[in-house]
Amino acid sequence: MSPSRSSALEQGREAYARRAWKESYEQLSRADGDSPLAAGDLELLAVAAYMLGRDDESRALLERAHHLYVEAGETLRAVRCAFWIGMSLALGGETGPAGGWLGRAQRLLDRDGRDCAERGYMLLPLAFRQEAGGEWEAAAATAARAAEIGQRFGDDDLFALAAQVQGHVLATHGRVGEGLPLLDEAMVAATSGAESPIVTGIVYCGVILACVETYEVRRAQEWTEVLTRWCAEQPQLVAFTGRCLIHRAEILQHRGDWPHALEEARQAGERLVQGLNRPATAQAFYRQGELHRLRNDVAAAEKAYRAASRHGFEPQPGLALLRLAAGRADAAAAAIRRSLGETGDRSRRAGLLPAFVEIMLAVGDVEAAREACRELEQVSAEYGSAMLAAAAANAWGAVRLADGDPAGALGDLRRASHGWQELEAPYEAARTRVLLAQACRELGDADSAVLELEAARQTFGDLGAVSEGARVSELLGEAGARDAHGLTRRELEVLNLVSEGLSNREIAGALVISEHTVARHLQNIFRKLGVSSRTAASAFAHEHDLV
Repeated sequence: MSPSRSSALEQGREAYARRAWKESYEQLSRADGDSPLAAGDLELLAVAAYMLGRDDESRALLERAHHLYVEAGETLRAVRCAFWIGMSLALGGETGPAGGWLGRAQRLLDRDGRDCAERGYMLLPLAFRQEAGGEWEAAAATAARAAEIGQRFGDDDLFALAAQVQGHVLATHGRVGEGLPLLDEAMVAATSGAESPIVTGIVYCGVILACVETYEVRRAQEWTEVLTRWCAEQPQLVAFTGRCLIHRAEILQHRGDWPHALEEARQAGERLVQGLNRPATAQAFYRQGELHRLRNDVAAAEKAYRAASRHGFEPQPGLALLRLAAGRADAAAAAIRRSLGETGDRSRRAGLLPAFVEIMLAVGDVEAAREACRELEQVSAEYGSAMLAAAAANAWGAVRLADGDPAGALGDLRRASHGWQELEAPYEAARTRVLLAQACRELGDADSAVLELEAARQTFGDLGAVSEGARVSELLGEAGARDAHGLTRRELEVLNLVSEGLSNREIAGALVISEHTVARHLQNIFRKLGVSSRTAASAFAHEHDLV
């Protein structure tokens, strides 16, 4: 071995140990150019290439290592190389080649016949296939077997991967109480430093994704901070950083730091486009669209949603809410109905239901909104999610307000407000305050209504939610413009139609609400105005310039 090659090889190995991926890649590549590397060093080079986002090159290096191990009779090392090639291809959507490599790994393993950790690795693709086929209980059991094999053979990588898969399957299929501890255990194993860097990154991202999908906001925040520190310790790292930025953007959005959230989402999109990861790239664009929508940048939101769609992600409910904000309620309703109707996944439905309630109330379909509240409440109970519980309480409050039941709405809205505050979600808390103001006003407590609106306006201003802040200012202006005698805008609409002589059925048709809701509004109108009949209410309205 020449002195220059020896030096490059030693420097490459030393840089690998320091997680200096670019330096390790360059030095090991230099050594390989002078004289082909041995299989073990090819594996190091393959990992360095992967961590730099060079997936194709990483697989080619592993393939070389695989053949060297086969020639040397080191079957189990060859199996591992084939396994990782197959998994990398599968994650990239190349199903056929992935199946070929995984099949090769299984045949080598069967021929070898030994009881070994590699048998646990080969259970993981089976677990993925079982889950994809709807056999999630079988998938969880298969992952549990793999985790047991990992423990028995002291293989930390296998245990962390298998525990994460088992926890993810259980948590996202309704057994959250069983799944989350496994996810935590996998994450603790991954943070021990004993695992390979690729496994560590996979487990980090997998656990955080499961937390996001089950609306475990606090866990997602805590583990994302750990992932962020891990990425920061490796300045040359490219792999996993895009997904990390997506998670960070979502959490920053949740906490109300929208400018930084948008910057993180933009960086995520740039990195992921370079890595050709279409699903994750789509998520980055969708997050950008959401942030632009909240900041009332309609053109930028539209562009980002379209980019998300091009990369394979349907941009709902964001796009429907964008249409609603533009006054296109019918288009919003059609989109959200269609999207919810074709979505069977419980987690994904839970993400659509709050917007569905809002849009259905906007078009007067209170019954559809009520049914969505029931489902959202049920999913919240299944997941035990504080975030979904707050969203369900908020949705029920909005429905009860539309039903003309402000007293019933108050309890729901107070629970929602407390939940959002506990979760440090200022935007959602401010929106709940607007509904609380409506309930207080309908109950005759104008002073409390003004206080809620002023607090909401302050929060919207701090966040940069321009359109929502303007709407609250409009509501505050209306409160001071004339004495509506405690009547809401909808009650004034009902009173105006009563004064024109319309029946409850005719009013329901005109306002696209149920007759039951009209009757509730009339009861509230009579109570607030101190009258007992439609005729008296109409006379009061004309006398006090309410119509």
